[in-house]
Amino acid sequence: MGLFLLIPISLLLVGLLVWIFNWSIKSGQFDDLEGPGQAILMDDDTSTSKKVSEHSQD
Repeated sequence: MGLFLLIPISLLLVGLLVWIFNWSIKSGQFDDLEGPGQAILMDDDTSTSKKVSEHSQD
């Protein structure tokens, strides 16, 4: 008796997960997988050095 309830619920859940996965692919979530990891390693001293020089001139 429990299978009559659990099987449709599991099929709905699988369908929902497939729909979410397709939506994420179409919206570009997986376009650039390496960019954010490399952005962490980039040294961005230009913005902080400008702030330091602006404060020292005041």
